[in-house]
Amino acid sequence: MIGGGQLARMTHQAAIALGQTLRVLATSSDEAAAQVSPDVVLGSHTDLDALRRAAQGVTVLTFDHEHVPTEHLERLIAEGVNVAPPPSALIHAQDKLVMRRRLEALGAPVPRYAAVASVDDVEAFAREVGGPVVIKTVRGGYDGRGVVMASSVDEARDVVARYLDDGVAVMVEERVAMRRELAALVARSPFGQGAAWPVVETVQRDGICVTVLAPAPGLSETLGSAASELALRLASELGVVGVLAVELFETVSGELMVNELAMRPHNSGHWTMDGARTSQFEQHLRAVLDYPLGDTSPTAPFTVMGNVLGAAETPVMSMDERVHHLFARMPDAKVHLYGKQERPGRKIGHVNLAGTDAEVLRERAERAAHWLSHAQWTDGWDPHA
Repeated sequence: MIGGGQLARMTHQAAIALGQTLRVLATSSDEAAAQVSPDVVLGSHTDLDALRRAAQGVTVLTFDHEHVPTEHLERLIAEGVNVAPPPSALIHAQDKLVMRRRLEALGAPVPRYAAVASVDDVEAFAREVGGPVVIKTVRGGYDGRGVVMASSVDEARDVVARYLDDGVAVMVEERVAMRRELAALVARSPFGQGAAWPVVETVQRDGICVTVLAPAPGLSETLGSAASELALRLASELGVVGVLAVELFETVSGELMVNELAMRPHNSGHWTMDGARTSQFEQHLRAVLDYPLGDTSPTAPFTVMGNVLGAAETPVMSMDERVHHLFARMPDAKVHLYGKQERPGRKIGHVNLAGTDAEVLRERAERAAHWLSHAQWTDGWDPHA
């Protein structure tokens, strides 16, 4: 697996149960996955020689992130390496403009968009849509980075000018009037078998996912089925092998619109570790190894995931003690920590809670996640009172 972050770390956990060894290409020995995998290659994902060392003798090469240069992957394939997903698919998760154009050609619902070569292009587009616009870097953005919600045409011009002056390719989209954000997570094997988990609601703060509710509360069966069918069709049309996350907008008029694609395990699927019969990490391995795919049915009416994000100031209380107190209050909480140093806003873990009431679970999951990041109970609970 190229990349040594938390996705590789959790994929490694799934690999153990399948009798597999996950080799990780990490940039340093203290990365999340490098801490736990017995087979670590140190190097950069942009270094062809490092990629070759990581690929030496492996059954399949797959990804913790999408940032590996396409030309390197094509070279590896020419040298006989099995790459999954293949670069012809992965490009649609690497390049937002390529993705928008392909999805539009496939008839998938996407926001109105335009390539940007000058500040005049963004001004013309804003006039055309007659509303607020979003500026996106074509490559490299994630967790809100590389995405700017422009409040005016003047701001949009300024943002585009700064990016273009720095040599960064950008595009512009209309800002969608949405009710909420959804994610449809599916998997596809080389044989063409597909499987879909229930569609989830993702809650964002400052461009970072903070909570996932599975399945999305109040989502009609018609819209949920349409989202899953769209994701499965895109996986097939794009030639995806492995997990595909399709991030969606549910518009105020009750329609679906594709926002982003990810071709790897995804934050919106962490709930599957404790709320589905087959986790996204096991399923990704099954898919890239061309095993029959696993059962994706949920094991509880609802599962809610809360992301643990680093606090502005790291608490004096150790993480071990925070986990101790959380378990004392919420013995049903499932905690997954990534072995990362705490930094403001950084994803350092997540908490899953399963049950029958989505709103109660959401409140508890968000409270648990806040406790783990801040060592403070949002309701003032005192275990000694």
